[in-house]
Amino acid sequence: MNFICGNAIVGQSGGPTSAINATLYGVICACYENKEKIKTLYGMKNGLEGLLREDLINLFCFCEDKDNLEALKATPASALGSCRFRVPDLSDDAFYQGVLSILGKYDIRYFFYIGGNDSMDTIDKIAEYARTHSYDIKFIGVPKTIDNDLVLTDHCPGYGSCAKFVATVSKEIVRDCAVYTVPAVTIIEVMGRDTGWIGMATALASQGDSGVDLIYLPETPFCPERFVKSVREALEKHPNVVVVACEGIKYENGEYVSKLTYTDAFGHSYLSGAGRELLALIQVHIGCKSRVVELSTPQRCASHIASKADIDESVKIGKYAVEMALDGKSGEMVIVKRRGESFELSSAPLSKIANKIKYVPSHFISSDKAHITPEGIEYLKPLIKGEHYPTYKDGLPVHFIID
Repeated sequence: MNFICGNAIVGQSGGPTSAINATLYGVICACYENKEKIKTLYGMKNGLEGLLREDLINLFCFCEDKDNLEALKATPASALGSCRFRVPDLSDDAFYQGVLSILGKYDIRYFFYIGGNDSMDTIDKIAEYARTHSYDIKFIGVPKTIDNDLVLTDHCPGYGSCAKFVATVSKEIVRDCAVYTVPAVTIIEVMGRDTGWIGMATALASQGDSGVDLIYLPETPFCPERFVKSVREALEKHPNVVVVACEGIKYENGEYVSKLTYTDAFGHSYLSGAGRELLALIQVHIGCKSRVVELSTPQRCASHIASKADIDESVKIGKYAVEMALDGKSGEMVIVKRRGESFELSSAPLSKIANKIKYVPSHFISSDKAHITPEGIEYLKPLIKGEHYPTYKDGLPVHFIID
């Protein structure tokens, strides 16, 4: 095995998920099991920002309390804290030399970064700079994102639990709406700035019985006239219609339907209000009772209804990342490959993943652009299997907290 004895470091970055701490758990356990090779595992507080200010914590200190560490798997959000830090171009020697100087100070030989697209860009750049300047440190990207938009991997840790939550809540909302006979439209707004993977998951609520009527994704242009027509047709079939819309749906000219936007450090738009724009169309053109439900933050932190398949796989991914590093790999991300009804782990270069987006494929979207195909449903089913419940105390879940 091609390994270097030294210390390791791990950080979490970007938007959290219900499964990101399960991946951290996997990294911690695998490093602890290899203490003869990894002397200490440091955790960066708030990702790269914590590294730059040397705000680090020895994560091996938590390994003796197995019950507390076990709670980490069912704890939502990022236990180490997160950040949205944009690294400069590789020409900024002062910045990258500063990062590598800190890593050298703590004898870091293995670097794990758990995150989504922007995080993969971050670690790709640091890894490339280290490689071209002869620093022998192994850099491994560890995926997470409820957006499910990382390329080259079948799916991303965190997405399965998010899909299970939005499908469950959508199913419950459908039930609630069905108790009245007065014509009404309920719009469920879900996350999804660039892609519709989250919105697509609400189609699971329609399996076996009634469910959501219409689903609108960013991958297909939104036509107001066609939308109003589709809602009218649905109301003719039953009095209570449920519509799902991703926050990032756009008109045919490319403009966001949402009127409420702002941008983050990476220049990405943060959106809210698409559902209210659809509500206005219904009120103006149909005039029936209507409302909007924004699922918002619970989509990524509802660990009380996490997918067991997602949590178990997230732990395996964390452990696999450590195996990759100890095997001498660097500048790569863990990926998931689908093999029939099962999955296997592999890796791919970060350079082929960073700054790229995986969209919902056209064969998962119906020809009317408002439903999900049976093939799309089959893609989703294995990702939400089983339940991973937290331990409860006094009626509430027990969470792991790093002081």
